Amino acid sequence: MKQAIIVGASSGLGWELAIQLADKGYQLGLMARREELLNDLSAELPGNHFVQVTDVTQAELAQQQLQDLITRMGDVELIVLSSGVGLFEKKLDWTVEREMIDVNVRGFAALAIVSYEHFVQRGGGHLAGISSVASHLFGGLTLTYHATKAFVSNYLAGMRSRAARTKLPITITTIEPGFVKTPMVQGNPVWMAPVEKGVEQMVKGLIKKKNHLYITKRWRFVTWVLYLMPQWLLRKFV
Repeated sequence: MKQAIIVGASSGLGWELAIQLADKGYQLGLMARREELLNDLSAELPGNHFVQVTDVTQAELAQQQLQDLITRMGDVELIVLSSGVGLFEKKLDWTVEREMIDVNVRGFAALAIVSYEHFVQRGGGHLAGISSVASHLFGGLTLTYHATKAFVSNYLAGMRSRAARTKLPITITTIEPGFVKTPMVQGNPVWMAPVEKGVEQMVKGLIKKKNHLYITKRWRFVTWVLYLMPQWLLRKFV
């Protein structure tokens, strides 16, 4: 049986990803802070799955919990790091910014390291991390979020280069969603995709072992345009 771990499975993209991977026959390890939601999700899925409560802001403890879950499951071939925080910063508040850094940077990097080393020891595997199209530009009201997602995309690109040097079949997938209908997205921005459609594209890309996924696909062209726009013009909109 194929095995996968989803970190951040208690809501949003992680929740829907669990549903769609379970439908494809995966046995899952479900990790997040909220135990009740994880148990509800596990009960909803076909088959038997593993639940591990974890708080990625406690990076070293989360690393050990991920390693323990890998050991319990036996042969994990796919790990998806989906946990993330994004908030509008009308007023710069270190408490808010620190939470985003702790989750999106420290927690992400800590668990990416454990995942990567597992796949090296296993002789192959697949690590995917959920970043954002926000990684391609700055944002005046969401400056920390944009910066942390730029870290995620850059870190995964570097890890992909490191994996290539091992000559092992290790795939590193960077997933950059635009606006997908999840609790994290506020308001009703343009090109909002239903979470089911966004995750369906994500799953197809993961199965094909793509290196880079834009969710939905149109955001690839948006990022090209962003790189062509002068910064003075971008500042009028972001």
